[in-house]
Order: sequence, then C-alpha cells, then structure tokens
Amino acid sequence: MDLNQLGWNENFQKEFEKYKGFSVGRVAIEHKHAYTIYTEDGELDVVLPGKFLHKTKKASELPKVGDWVVFKPLENKEGGVIETILPRFSKIVRKVPDKERKEQVLAANVNIAFIVNSFDQDVNVRRLERYLLMVYEGGVKSVVLLNKVDLSKNPEEIIHTITQTIPRAEVLAVSALKGIGIDEIKKFITTGKTVVFLGASGVGKSSLINAVYGEEIQATIDVRESDGKGRHTTTWREMIILPNGGLVIDTPGMREFRLWTADDGLQEAFPEIFEVGKNCKFRDCSHTIEKGCAVLSAVENGKIPMERHQSYVKLYREIQYMNEEIKRHTYLLKKQSRRPRFEPNTDEE
Repeated sequence: MDLNQLGWNENFQKEFEKYKGFSVGRVAIEHKHAYTIYTEDGELDVVLPGKFLHKTKKASELPKVGDWVVFKPLENKEGGVIETILPRFSKIVRKVPDKERKEQVLAANVNIAFIVNSFDQDVNVRRLERYLLMVYEGGVKSVVLLNKVDLSKNPEEIIHTITQTIPRAEVLAVSALKGIGIDEIKKFITTGKTVVFLGASGVGKSSLINAVYGEEIQATIDVRESDGKGRHTTTWREMIILPNGGLVIDTPGMREFRLWTADDGLQEAFPEIFEVGKNCKFRDCSHTIEKGCAVLSAVENGKIPMERHQSYVKLYREIQYMNEEIKRHTYLLKKQSRRPRFEPNTDEE
C-alpha cells in the first residue's frame, strides 16, 4: 500500500523520523487492545504492550480508528507491537453514553465528516447543531447528507429550513438506493483524504458507503416500516480504502450524542451569535439576561431566530456544566493521589 494513499503527510513524516528502526501503519479496525492496521506491506495485526496501557491515563489516549501508530514488527513479520501514536491533526469526540466523565474518540485524523439524516425520519435541526458543534471542535469540515430523497415530497423545503437555521451548513440531498447525489459525495473523497459517516441507526450510512464504493461491502438492514427506526448494522468502527484512493470510516448508529468540552466549535456552530455578540456591553456576556446584550436585542428584533438562540444557550450551558464537572473530577483525583497511604504499625510490643 502507498502511505500517501492512506493519508500520510509531511507532518506525520517529521514526527515519525524520531523513531529509528520502527515501522508505521494506520488503524483500520480496533479490537480490545489489538488492532488491524494498514501498512506499506498490507494489513497487519498489532497489539498494545502492557507498558503502554500502564502509562495511559485515559481511554481517549489509546489508538483509535484513523490513528497513525508507530510499531515494532515481530521477527516473523506476521504481527507487531505498538510503540506510540503520532499526534492527531483532528478528532471527533463525544462524551461516553453513561454517567462517567470521559470522552470517546469516534475517529481520528479525519478531513470531512458526513452527518447523515434521512427524509423518512425526522430531520432534527437541533440534533444537527449538536453534531456540527463537535465536528467543528475537532477541526473537521462537515457536510450534511439528507439520504432517501426519493421518499420525500418536499426536500427543498427541508433543505431551506436547515440552511436558513444553520448558517454555513453545506447540505446535499442524496439517495443511496437511487444513486442520487453519489457523484457529489465522491467529489469530497479524493486520494489520501479521510471521511467519516456519522448518524443514527437506519439513516443509511452503510448503504451510502456501498454506493460510493461501487459494490456491497457493508451489510445493510431495512428500516422497520412501523416506526421508521433502524437496527445497528455496523457494530464497530472500520476504515475502508475506496477504489479512487480515498478512505471512509463507518461508525455504528448513535442513539445519543452527548457533548464533550468545546471552545472554538461553539463559535463555528453559531457564527451569527458570536458576530452580533461583539457589540454586547460586556465582554463576557452570556447572552441570557444581561442588560446591553446585542444578541438578546437581535432576538427581539427577529434578526436571530428565537429557537436558534435557545439552542445556543442550551448547548453553552451543557458545555459549561461539563467543564466544571471535569475540573471537579480532576481535582478529586489529584487530591486522592496526594493522600498518604496508611501503613499499619508492625512493631511488636
């Protein structure tokens, strides 16, 4: 395999030069502490050594699909041991779907994220804002794909609602079944570029990947007609090499997409609010109750839709809460690590 076809670039090369006598590959499939990677010599299975797991404090620091890993090949060249991960230029994360305060890396070193909805399910603008926020925060370009356009009676109206509500959103109406818009999708996936498909179950992510690839490589299951919901077809993340040289990461359907921390992503997702906010009386205006808030004034005048402002406030507060929870959790862990261990007195009387 050609490393450039796999997304290799000068920045990765500079980082890799530090590791003499090692090889490099890109994670295609993640198993439990073991990985299938693409290398110049083809696919290879590699493992994480105990020392790597011991020094790693967070699961997000372990190799993920899309990562470039430095490894030492075994003598029989039928496997290898991972030494380290090369720095990521982008990543898409969410909070793990439970009560733990941890981030989950969905994909690494991604150029474009296709956020997939379908016309036979509710196209939820508020959910799209949530996806876009995390995609922007990860340094990834986004494209909204509205699949199954052949089943819609008013696609133009729905697309207009999205583009009017979410400035800068790029939207494509497509159909994996009918082949509508597939050529437009392919234009984004050039040699060496990596894209990821994100969305709920049943929206047709795997079907779209099959259409882009040109043959059935991902299993698909029909959506239930009774409630329009789909079952999880893809149960793990996998990176696929396309015939044209691009790379696609397929992901399992997500029932929820909880936010992790965000900074620049919030500004990217709500550019009109930040632009108007420059005229607020207070620099640290939260755009909720302050007097002299230019954003609140714009909402009253109809220049910013009320629903859009409410969505911003909700996501902003969710991010602030998560930031505080992470700080509190980190403080407690540091405090616990500094606490002296009790050593019983073993002196005999």
